[in-house]
Amino acid sequence: MKHPMKITRRRILGSAAATLAWSGLSVAAQPWPTGTVRLVSPYGPGGPSDILTRLFSEFFAQKTGQPFIVENKAGAGTRIANEMVSRAPADGSTLLHAAAPIAIGEALYPRLPYDVRKSFEPIVTTAIAPLFLVVNAESPFKTVADLVRHGRAQPKGLTFGSPGVASAPHLTAELFFRSAGVQGLNVHFRGDAAASTDLLAGRLDATLTALATAVPHVQAGKLRVLAVATEERTSVSPQTPTFREQGHAQVVGYGWYGLMAPAGTPATILQRANELANAAIADADVRKKAEALGLQLRGGSAAEFAAFIDSEARKWAQVIRASNITGE
Repeated sequence: MKHPMKITRRRILGSAAATLAWSGLSVAAQPWPTGTVRLVSPYGPGGPSDILTRLFSEFFAQKTGQPFIVENKAGAGTRIANEMVSRAPADGSTLLHAAAPIAIGEALYPRLPYDVRKSFEPIVTTAIAPLFLVVNAESPFKTVADLVRHGRAQPKGLTFGSPGVASAPHLTAELFFRSAGVQGLNVHFRGDAAASTDLLAGRLDATLTALATAVPHVQAGKLRVLAVATEERTSVSPQTPTFREQGHAQVVGYGWYGLMAPAGTPATILQRANELANAAIADADVRKKAEALGLQLRGGSAAEFAAFIDSEARKWAQVIRASNITGE
């Protein structure tokens, strides 16, 4: 005859621990998302960052059956959006569609309320915005070498237009000046379009800009593209040679975007978000729409994105120090 099991305090505690362990596993194994997810864009509505974020949100919603809402938090060179997401719950309900300035903030602003390496979990690089060296079509410059010769012959060197202090075009231009051995002046405008206006008027030697801004003027025969500052030729404009091909191997710089989550977000959520993002990047319709914006989709692993952010932070910190650039 079997005796009834003796109930002891140890058994009760053991049973409770087992229940908690099972409960934790079941929560971790739940699919993500299970409700509304905010995708935070650090720029205002209507620009490439916003449109790309909406492409991803629509794809994610379609694939998961859950709502993904784009929330624009523009201002302070992306710092407003970055800080907001760094303080958000680490439960997958809020993701940041980060932009390149997040990697240079520590070199410009010594008292940031977040740390790019400690306050976020990298998920995936979504896209890059290649930068193109553009000159007035009436100028004599047909190659990068032509522009360099002109700069070396001028007492004050070259004048470049950029959309703001420490922007990707500004910092990449500084790389070019050093590589070419020329003096250079960056003239800062409120956006690429304003810089293009002065280039068209002949008041600048060149700009480094996203192709979408220059295309109408290039097609009209008013501007000429000399180079692209990517590692390899870009699918956005395959016929354009790189700076590397023209003797300036160190001139690599571009805008970029990537998904990040608040630090402490569970690995299962990060992995699922990475899988969804890579699926969107592989989607032909998403790719076509992104390239129409002048963006080149990337993808990859979270580890690759983390290494890329670290590389960008170290690279641009050196340029910022060498050029004595300070935050606004």
